[in-house]
Amino acid sequence: MTPRPLSSSTSLLCLLLLLFPPSRPYSLKTCVVEYSLNLQVISVTCADRDLSAVPDDVPKNATSLDLNSNNISTVNRTGFSRLSKLGSLQLQFNRLSHLEDRVFEDLVSLRRLDLGANSLQNLTDDVFQGLNLLEDLSVEKNRLTYISPLVFQPLPRLKTVNLCSNGLHQLSIIASILQLPLITELKAGFNRFASFQFDNPPLNASNLRTLWFNGNPLKRFGVTRDILPRLESLDVSYSTGGLEWKVRDRVFLRSLRSLYLYGTVVSFETYRVILQSAFAVRYLMLAGMTEWIYGGLLKEACRMPALENLDLTSNDIHVLNDTLLQPCSEITELTLSGNVMVDLSEDSLRPLKRLRSISLDYNFLPKVPLAVRGLSTLKVLGLSSNDIRELHCSDFQNLTALRHLYLQKNRISILRGCAFEDLKELLHLNLRSNPVYALQDTFKVSLGNLRILYMGMNSLRSVEKHSFRGLPYLFSLDLESTEICGVENETFYGLHDLKTLVLTPYTLKRDMFRGMPNLTRLTLFLPVFNSLEQQIDPDPPFSDLPFLENLKIYNSNKFTITILPNLLSGLRHLQNFAALRFFPGTPHPDTFSYTPHLTSLQITSSNVSDPKPELLQPLPNLQTLDLSQNMLRSLDFLTRAILSALRWLSLRDNQLTVINKTLLRSLPALTYLDLSGNPFTCDCLNIGFIKWVKTSNQTQVVHGHQYTCYFPLGTQGTKLLDFDVRSCKMDVDFLCFVSSSCLVVLTLLTSFIFHFLRWQILYAFYLLMAFLYDSRKRRQGAPHLAYDAFVSFNVHDEAWVYGEMLPVLEGEQGWRLCLHHRDFQPGKPIIENIMDAIYSSRKTICVISRSYLQSEWCSREFQMASFRLFDEQKDVLILLFLEEIPDQHLSPYYRMRKLVKKRTYLSWPKAGKHTGVFWQNVRRALETGDGPTEDSNLLTASVALED
Repeated sequence: MTPRPLSSSTSLLCLLLLLFPPSRPYSLKTCVVEYSLNLQVISVTCADRDLSAVPDDVPKNATSLDLNSNNISTVNRTGFSRLSKLGSLQLQFNRLSHLEDRVFEDLVSLRRLDLGANSLQNLTDDVFQGLNLLEDLSVEKNRLTYISPLVFQPLPRLKTVNLCSNGLHQLSIIASILQLPLITELKAGFNRFASFQFDNPPLNASNLRTLWFNGNPLKRFGVTRDILPRLESLDVSYSTGGLEWKVRDRVFLRSLRSLYLYGTVVSFETYRVILQSAFAVRYLMLAGMTEWIYGGLLKEACRMPALENLDLTSNDIHVLNDTLLQPCSEITELTLSGNVMVDLSEDSLRPLKRLRSISLDYNFLPKVPLAVRGLSTLKVLGLSSNDIRELHCSDFQNLTALRHLYLQKNRISILRGCAFEDLKELLHLNLRSNPVYALQDTFKVSLGNLRILYMGMNSLRSVEKHSFRGLPYLFSLDLESTEICGVENETFYGLHDLKTLVLTPYTLKRDMFRGMPNLTRLTLFLPVFNSLEQQIDPDPPFSDLPFLENLKIYNSNKFTITILPNLLSGLRHLQNFAALRFFPGTPHPDTFSYTPHLTSLQITSSNVSDPKPELLQPLPNLQTLDLSQNMLRSLDFLTRAILSALRWLSLRDNQLTVINKTLLRSLPALTYLDLSGNPFTCDCLNIGFIKWVKTSNQTQVVHGHQYTCYFPLGTQGTKLLDFDVRSCKMDVDFLCFVSSSCLVVLTLLTSFIFHFLRWQILYAFYLLMAFLYDSRKRRQGAPHLAYDAFVSFNVHDEAWVYGEMLPVLEGEQGWRLCLHHRDFQPGKPIIENIMDAIYSSRKTICVISRSYLQSEWCSREFQMASFRLFDEQKDVLILLFLEEIPDQHLSPYYRMRKLVKKRTYLSWPKAGKHTGVFWQNVRRALETGDGPTEDSNLLTASVALED
């Protein structure tokens, strides 16, 4: 028979099981493995955990370890002995004061080591032994005063070294670094180096390309041999020692392209010498030297034949005059940021015929300076963080080559389209953080090349129809507003190339996104409303975005939106959906039925409480799910949703108390699980979850060792993983033991009671029945006494009763007796007949024989009669023995035995021939009143008979 082919869903599941074996969780005590789609990258972060030592549970296959911002003061070799695959180690902002030799020896794969911001005072010869692959080393911001020149010898592949902000002063350290074969970058700023000149310079030329020697008390910078032939960037800013510049041959700096002289205090002549030797420099920073800027230094600088980029940041240039930049006609980039500038003279930039980029950021310009007009070669203009309030039609006149215009963080409230008419080549326009409140016809002018328009954090109140018709090739548009923004239909009509849109709409309605069919990324910031107004049109608002892949909705108004099931209708290609404070309740089960290709879903800070499994069932490709900060109490919906591809799951800050083991089995590809901030229950209901967390491998339970118990109250504040799961097993065993023991004891007790106390139990039962009858009679009032005596006897003694008793007591003495054969009411329960007979008679005569004692009904009659005796405290009971019966035979009738011992009774055998006296005593007993009987002894005749 031909085997049936596997279905597509079965094939996918098999593939996932091969790629991701069934979940085997692990939870690091203090660290987190960063989630990554690249399974080869295992980044572990333990930053800011108040650690005093390297954690011992870092995975062996970790490739990156972040231990920044802890309290680690000592590192032992054993701390890293297992981490042979570690490629990056960060130990910044700890308390390291000393490193043992060979402490990193086991980190054979390490390429980056950061020991910055500690308290290290020295580095010995062998501290870095074993780091043969190390490329990047940082020990900045320590207290280093000594580094062994031999410390870098075991590091043949070292490329960058950062020694900044220490107390170093020995040039031998620098010399040893320059001899490294692959070194390209050395940062040694803010130390105590007084010179950079070697008495015995290295024989081999260095590959060094970047040298930071800034912030040192430099008195001499000397290069006497060609040891830096590849040096491209040199920073000697803030040199405070009266620098002497000695470069024997300027060819030694033939590769130098960037020179930083920020705040360096030297003489004008020294500056001239420096600039002459740096003949190949293209970028020159002359910041913080106002005196020399106006003293002719720019003339010397601009004589540098290769100079292209001049940085004059922070030189207190309040007004740029016409002459300052005249010597610099060949530069192409100019930075004048941070100069508290209020204006530029109209001709101040006219000499710069080749200028392509100018930055006037962070000044106090009240308007676009006239000086920028007519700069036909200008491609980048930076005017951010100024005081510009308005754009005029001629502000950018003739800037026909401009491609990037930065106007963010100004005070522009009105935009005129005419201001951009000449910017035919503009690609990027940034107007963020301006109080622009209307666009009107601003972008109806043709900016045919504009690709990026940033207008976020504005005050737009409305965007009219066809507002962007002059931007046909716009690629990215940011319209985030601090106000409620009304967007008309066809506002974005014609933006066929738009890929990214950020918007703060007043409402979401059909047709508002029409005209940009290729949009792939949409971010919506729903503003704060004062009323509970519905903000979403019943018709699907996104139906005109067939290729949308990423949708993010952030709601500032707390749950005032009515979300309809067809919200995402038409988004067949949606891959990522994020919603913050958006859903006022649990989404409708059909919400995601329109997005079958969704791989990432985020619904946070909402009121999701009880989702149906159908909500996520249409998402077989879902890989990441974030349901943090909701009201979830159960995860049963995930169990039945069939999320076989889910790898990342965050359920932080919900109301989960118990995690079902079935859920964990239903997510075979899960690698990251975050359940922080849930009120867990520490009892046996979570035993499966606790055991699952403690086993290791595939699924990381983030911060699992910090999960806290909230219930029961006695465990509040303790850690969930500290709960002793063995107690659950002990409880089961103990319960079985107790149950079986109780069963055995109950069986023995029942047997004992039946054998020894069955009559006492019967007696108690009869007493109860009598008590209930008596209580009922009392509620009904005083009973009618129809008889003088009720005769209780056994059927075997019936002949004596009818032959001897009745003729005397009824015939001769005239008593009216109640006999069950004669006077009981037919059809009435016998127990009620007995009760009625006893309580309807003044006395009860018990005719006692051996047959009487063996009769069940006779026993009941006696028990009920004796209860009346002791309940009413009246002499209502007459005991008449037909046979001599030993006391021990009366034991089961402990009440009868007690009465016999305490009271006088009548005995027919002892009457003998004196039957007259016997019946006379019975008469006396029947004539006795109803007073108390505790001390009375009315049956005196019987005593005489017995004697």
